[in-house]
Amino acid sequence: MKSIIYSIALGLAVITASSCKKFDNYDGPDQTLQGRIIDVNTGQPMQSDLSGDAGGSAGTRIKLLETSWSSNPTPLYLATKIDGTYINTKVFAATYNISAEGAFVPLIQTGATPVNNSKNVEVKGGITTVDFTVEPLLEVEWVGEPVLNANGTITAQAKITRGTAKTAFQGNVTDLWLYTSPTPYVGSVAASYDNRFAAHITYAGTTGNALLGTTITITTSLSSGVLPKKDWYIRLAARTDYGGKLYNFSNVKMVVVK
Repeated sequence: MKSIIYSIALGLAVITASSCKKFDNYDGPDQTLQGRIIDVNTGQPMQSDLSGDAGGSAGTRIKLLETSWSSNPTPLYLATKIDGTYINTKVFAATYNISAEGAFVPLIQTGATPVNNSKNVEVKGGITTVDFTVEPLLEVEWVGEPVLNANGTITAQAKITRGTAKTAFQGNVTDLWLYTSPTPYVGSVAASYDNRFAAHITYAGTTGNALLGTTITITTSLSSGVLPKKDWYIRLAARTDYGGKLYNFSNVKMVVVK
């Protein structure tokens, strides 16, 4: 009797082990998903903040819903680069609903007039490219080149304009920043800029809206002394009080302090 029980138990163990081995035999995440977040006004990749990963506190992030096996999948998020591009080389081959989230008119909108500009894509074959064209909340541009002043500060001129004509997404302009960093990866995340020298202008109520389309002058802070002699990377950023209050950005410029 003991022998029979032992044989049954051993058989069940073998079956269980075999089942586990089968479930662990899926291919690993070996697909590449890449693309651009394109500014509808310029036709160029939209400049973004750092981060944009699952935290969603800054920047643009790519949202993936794997629909191959579930009609209600858990979202997965991919970060984007500050130049408006993204690439991830460790994505599982599958069918996904893909969208992007950031400082632009939402691609997916609910309510009386729903909008859904997400894309259903089968990721397979090595490299899959998915681009999105978006309407930034704001356009942030340099006016001329930044100037290194005799007192060791940097002065820049900026122009802020609306990036969308949709009034529902035209919040009041609340902030303008001139970020400074010793690396080209400049953004609003605390570790990505040197707050000793960055400049920040705030606007109350609708005050900032009156400056839209005008030239605004902003100069790095002298409160912590002059900028050390090195290469400095600077970047303009502005935001409104709409939604998550994410920043729109200019491109990065380098100023050599000698």
